Amino acid sequence: MEDLTLRLLDLAVIVLYFVAVVAGGLLLAGRQKDTADYFLGRHSLPWWAIMLSIVATETSALTVISVPGLAALGNLTFVQLAFGYLVGRIGVAALLLPGYFDGTQETAYERLERRFGPRARRAASAMFLVTRALGDSVRVFATAIPLAIITHWNLTVGILAVGVVTIFYTWVGGLRAVVWVDVIQLGVYLLGGVATLIVATNHAGGFGAFGAAWDHHKLAFLDFSFSFAHTYTLWGGLIGGALLSAASHGTDHLIVQRLLAAHHLRDARKALIGSGVFIIFQFALFLLVGTSLWLSGAALPGTPGDRIYPTFVVHQLPTGLSGLVVAGILAAAMSTVASSLNSLASASTHDFYAALTGRRDAGHLLKVGRGMTLLWAAILVGGALLFPDRQTPVVELALKIASLTYGGLLGSYLLGSFWPRAHERDVIVAMAVGVLAMIPVVFAGRFGLETLTRLAWPWDVPLGTGVTVAVGILSSIGWADAKRLPAGRRRIGG
Repeated sequence: MEDLTLRLLDLAVIVLYFVAVVAGGLLLAGRQKDTADYFLGRHSLPWWAIMLSIVATETSALTVISVPGLAALGNLTFVQLAFGYLVGRIGVAALLLPGYFDGTQETAYERLERRFGPRARRAASAMFLVTRALGDSVRVFATAIPLAIITHWNLTVGILAVGVVTIFYTWVGGLRAVVWVDVIQLGVYLLGGVATLIVATNHAGGFGAFGAAWDHHKLAFLDFSFSFAHTYTLWGGLIGGALLSAASHGTDHLIVQRLLAAHHLRDARKALIGSGVFIIFQFALFLLVGTSLWLSGAALPGTPGDRIYPTFVVHQLPTGLSGLVVAGILAAAMSTVASSLNSLASASTHDFYAALTGRRDAGHLLKVGRGMTLLWAAILVGGALLFPDRQTPVVELALKIASLTYGGLLGSYLLGSFWPRAHERDVIVAMAVGVLAMIPVVFAGRFGLETLTRLAWPWDVPLGTGVTVAVGILSSIGWADAKRLPAGRRRIGG
């Protein structure tokens, strides 16, 4: 009877939280008059809200669930990626971001059209749509894990529940609703992480128990070895993390869309670099949560890493607090899904529908954008039901999927900025070859290519970027007429 009461009280907290988040999002959204409101918040969002929204969007259930599991089963070396993330964002703020505020841009890929032509823009946008759909299908799946643990629903029901709740405020409120809900959700799941750290540490006998973690090398966070095979090293984190962050925050419309919603370039830079600093401390928090779970004995042999944190939350946190933390996990994950729906709809509407049909009426495009939001919601939920790989930690699985195309996207921007001889056909060929080359690398295990599986995934984006840039350069040299930029075309960097 006590267990039933606990479950009912926690479920009540979760339901009330969902209602409050949806209501708050709709109230803060304001009226959506056109696509400038719906997709860009009419460029009126404060930089600090954009910064927190960026952190919440890239965090989701992947960090909250998987990162503590990585520390519980290993150590803190995952944080080295965050050092590279900050380096990559500084590079984007200095080199790529100014070009996004040169005139009026609606998506991240409009600048490729200015430099190369409309086919390059649609090719890059298509890569974004496919990668984001696959990666966020994994995120929807990850969101259903804690819901299944506390409710005893199967994952299918959990996935459908997450999809239905998320689509509501996203469809109505657009980007402004998504950003303000992100801010709320960030505070809740961070509170949940701190609460779990305190409770788990108390179960282990207090903060003095971390001495045992030190003795077992569980607090190691730096690995200075240079290896393409070891997943978490300082050099892999700095180089691989920097290029991954440059691609995700400089070419992925999910993040660029938020930066375009800032008042001006200076605010966008503060939001971007500030998110890089914030994410280091956030990774450190959830890694220490994982260490405290190991100290408390929650990392039982044979338990998948993705289940250690949500299982502890459900069974060891006080009644009510457990429900709030699970709600925070779910809501944080939903923030990424909501952001993806809005950015996918934005790219579909502007890069394809408006570009191919010539329709520019703001009211009409708003209706199309909302229709695209519903379409992509169905695709993400369907992908989550069909795609899940339950053996790989979801944070690594989603990042590997992103690595498939991030190198191609980042390489195309580098060609546009630093190789004047590159033409539209060169960059399209380069992106295609870059993605095709990465398929056997990213999914080497499924192709029986054991040698390639030795390449740690943080090096995937540097490899894809290098292949894309090299192919683009060779292609441009091979064409006799590729000697200068076409009239009216400018380099991406400025």
